Amino acid sequence: MAGRIRVVVAKPGLDGHDRGAKVVARALRDAGMEVIYTGLHQTPEQIVETVIQEDADAVGLSVLSGAHMTLFTKVTDLLKERGADDVVVFGGGIIPDGDIAELQRLGVAKIFTPGAATMTEIVEWVRANVASPAPA
Repeated sequence: MAGRIRVVVAKPGLDGHDRGAKVVARALRDAGMEVIYTGLHQTPEQIVETVIQEDADAVGLSVLSGAHMTLFTKVTDLLKERGADDVVVFGGGIIPDGDIAELQRLGVAKIFTPGAATMTEIVEWVRANVASPAPA
């Protein structure tokens, strides 16, 4: 049996609304994944440090503040700097369609906008796109 997928779910920046992040975190956990939720107001540096410390396979970012280009870019850049560019970055929030292609070009694997996917679809996407670690 393969190990459990480990996902960090994070709220970068000053946005104080985390209901969506908590719903996604719970859906991933209920689907058998190990989920680490960082809480509100995390810096990209804090998020990447958590990803490294927790040996996460993926990081899901929730951004509703409009700062998605800066925050996603900083997280992907820091992961590369730390040699963790194999960590799958995905996210969601209020992100204009026109920015999604640029975020994907920068290394974000998938963006889920509000109402665009069910929790089941998000869970299935994570399972299909994040490699399960080998058993210890």
